[in-house]
Amino acid sequence: MQFHLEIAELNLLANVLLEQDPRPYQELMNKILARDLRLDGDELQQAADLLAAKKLRLKDEIARQPDASLKLNLEQQLALLHRVLERVNEACIMF
Repeated sequence: MQFHLEIAELNLLANVLLEQDPRPYQELMNKILARDLRLDGDELQQAADLLAAKKLRLKDEIARQPDASLKLNLEQQLALLHRVLERVNEACIMF
């Protein structure tokens, strides 16, 4: 199976990884930054877990955001994150 992400999706995944302690995710981060998506099952699961946690945090932030324009921006980020999470979860299932 070929796992493919668009540039915006790769950037989102890289940003989520950058929010973490880099030590446990260094190999995954190196691959994402190199645009090398030949990920093994553990790396796919790590990405899925990190994205799912980010999704929950983003939903909470949207719920607390009083500013409509900032809320719209966060909702757009959430939509992108949801798309990436779906692709990663599909790749996990196919692995």
